[in-house]
Amino acid sequence: MFGQQKVGICRLRIVACLILAGGVLIFCGCANTPRTLDRSIPGPQVIVNPEYIRLSVSRLTKTNIVFEGSGFKSGDSVFISLIGPKEVKAIVAEAPIQPDGTFKAPVATLSKVMEILRGDVGFNEKFENIVIIYQPPIPEDVYTVKVTSMLSDRTAESKLTVKGPSIVDRLKDWIGSLTGKIQHKKAK
Repeated sequence: MFGQQKVGICRLRIVACLILAGGVLIFCGCANTPRTLDRSIPGPQVIVNPEYIRLSVSRLTKTNIVFEGSGFKSGDSVFISLIGPKEVKAIVAEAPIQPDGTFKAPVATLSKVMEILRGDVGFNEKFENIVIIYQPPIPEDVYTVKVTSMLSDRTAESKLTVKGPSIVDRLKDWIGSLTGKIQHKKAK
């Protein structure tokens, strides 16, 4: 009797350790180091952090997407667009150029929802923000990030990979649908 309990407790400890180790690897071991601007390049350049995004409402709305660039004329502004397959184009951010010729443009949640997920942000009966999805998001692929200056002809390009949602992301989105935080409606 006591031998069977010891074996059961050992198995339980092993399973708990495996789950803990897997969680640590998933949340800590998969992060990429952020890209930085190459200050030795005199002309226009742009980088995007992170290197890829996932097409999940729960993940994308919490992902901090930031475009940084240099080599532009101070006093100007830039707009940033994603150019992808089948003539998909989404304008996702804009930013003023600093006196040193650099810019930093974070992507707003509304831009992520409307341009990438192809949805909208609304309110429920408790006046909480909800995401309303009307159509499928932009296709998974490698997109060209194009930065265009508004007052001059300077441009810069980089790459951003758009991946589909992971199993955990799908589960979070499903829970969001059940709780009313994410709604799926057909376009009118």
